[in-house]
Amino acid sequence: MSSAIAERMAKIAPFQVMQLLGDALQLQQQGRSIIHMEVGEPDFPTPAPIIAAAQRALAAGQTRYTPSLGLPALREAIAKYHRHCHQVNIDPNRIIITAGASAGLLMALGATISPHESVILTDPGYPCNRNMLHFINAQLQAVPVTAASRYQLTAAMVKAHWQPHTRAALIASPANPTGMLIDPQELAAMAAFINAKNGYLLVDEIYAGLNYTSTAANRNSALTLENPAIISIHSFSKYFAMTGWRLGWLVVPPHLVNELDKLAQNLYLAPSTIAQYAALAAFGDETIATLENYRHALKRRRDYLYDELQLLDLDIPLRPEGAFYLYANCKRWHEPASQISQRLLHEAGVAVTPGHDFGTFQSEDHLRFAYTTDMENLRQGVTRLRHFHQQQRRRVSL
Repeated sequence: MSSAIAERMAKIAPFQVMQLLGDALQLQQQGRSIIHMEVGEPDFPTPAPIIAAAQRALAAGQTRYTPSLGLPALREAIAKYHRHCHQVNIDPNRIIITAGASAGLLMALGATISPHESVILTDPGYPCNRNMLHFINAQLQAVPVTAASRYQLTAAMVKAHWQPHTRAALIASPANPTGMLIDPQELAAMAAFINAKNGYLLVDEIYAGLNYTSTAANRNSALTLENPAIISIHSFSKYFAMTGWRLGWLVVPPHLVNELDKLAQNLYLAPSTIAQYAALAAFGDETIATLENYRHALKRRRDYLYDELQLLDLDIPLRPEGAFYLYANCKRWHEPASQISQRLLHEAGVAVTPGHDFGTFQSEDHLRFAYTTDMENLRQGVTRLRHFHQQQRRRVSL
């Protein structure tokens, strides 16, 4: 057998948090108590109406392929959702149901970025974005971001880094790992500049529903700009508590619909039929009421953990506005973040993600805490962190 491996694979790094999760689960199997604050998967169950809709679809024999772009009824329901939440009218034909937001982003990149063209993105940022660019043989232009720009790109940054080979910019709002939203004026200026350059602005809005500065019926979205350069990426995983259902959607300019239809046909043929029928119940009043309870619970967790971590010499300059992460500077703990995360796991039984999973800029000075576990576990986790920190301080003082 040939041992040859494609050149692109040398650039594609593993998702380190999954290795960390594997180590944590192995320790649990050995009888250790582990508090999980590493993985971005909420502990909430999928709301009952969604599960009931899936069961009805199964009972009715709805197990055959759907159109590659998704069930027309679901595309209509999503258009209605955008009208209600974002006050924007979207033609359902521009909505493409995907096999998870990750597949949606990969298809959007594949349809818009040619080999050796480049995409501007933040450092820190979601690690899979970098690897997707490597997969399509594109280049990445990672721009360091700090609290000064709310950990987001600005229009000035995009203008300064735009090169002849640059084709797009990719942002997330709220962002992983920082939980920060992009300023609407910066977003508008950025989109206008990119449109003038005949480029694309890809906006990851998979955490848009988990925005702690808004209500369910009044949430900001890049789609309100109605700028033809914008591709908006959404997911049923986070706000809708459907991680394992693997379903997302794109809102794209009209000229990309047929191109993405071709990609969907060839890459996975169609999204999961059962997941799509289940998602038809995601926008009902009962479901939204449950999801809003989840959002309020996450906000309480954020507020608790934000305050407690800063008492432990972990610096978080800005209170996160969305998602379910805290990106904390651990420099005052006097060890690299990768080493601290390993010691926390093995010595304190607390699993958190080191910053190097999200980029290279100041990565060894940061840890990401996911508040995706309940308050009892968070309190226990903070108690363990406090004890670890006290021992660390004594150790440093010796």
